[in-house]
Amino acid sequence: MPVLRTVKDYIRTIVDFPHEGILFRDVTTLFADPRGFRMAIDQMLHPYAGEQIDKVVGLEARGFILGGAIAHQLSLGFVPIRKKGKLPGAVISEEYQLEYGEAIVEIHDDAIQPGEKILLVDDLLATGGTAQAGIRLIERLGGEIMGCAFIVDLPELGGRQKLEAMGMDVHVLCEYEGA
Repeated sequence: MPVLRTVKDYIRTIVDFPHEGILFRDVTTLFADPRGFRMAIDQMLHPYAGEQIDKVVGLEARGFILGGAIAHQLSLGFVPIRKKGKLPGAVISEEYQLEYGEAIVEIHDDAIQPGEKILLVDDLLATGGTAQAGIRLIERLGGEIMGCAFIVDLPELGGRQKLEAMGMDVHVLCEYEGA
């Protein structure tokens, strides 16, 4: 068995999923390996060592796995941003564009207090639409985003540039060319 040394070594590529012509970057193989998962969490946290962070926010769905682990590591609370209709109680919503259509994400209206410092996490940064919507929700509640951390960036799709244009600090562990 080969020695796995980087986070990227733990990620498999699945051809033609979910549609023909797509190279799907599957992080479940990273999550399944204790050494790889620990490496990813540690590396996602590293740029924010010593920073004050009050809460970790994860984007549905794999961002929940990462966000929960990071929040636990930092002894902080975790806040989910979910697809419309999945959260009980009072929420605020944000619509965003998908490649073919629109989607809506939501957060509980009392999940973040004004002035709280937030780390936003997810597994993959592609076009940036979901992350942008999440940022807008956090900011509407008065949260200050300290950074956005992702495992994978697909730079050709431009998400990182969109987030940086919003003034966000973006940290990624690896990149893949192509969509």
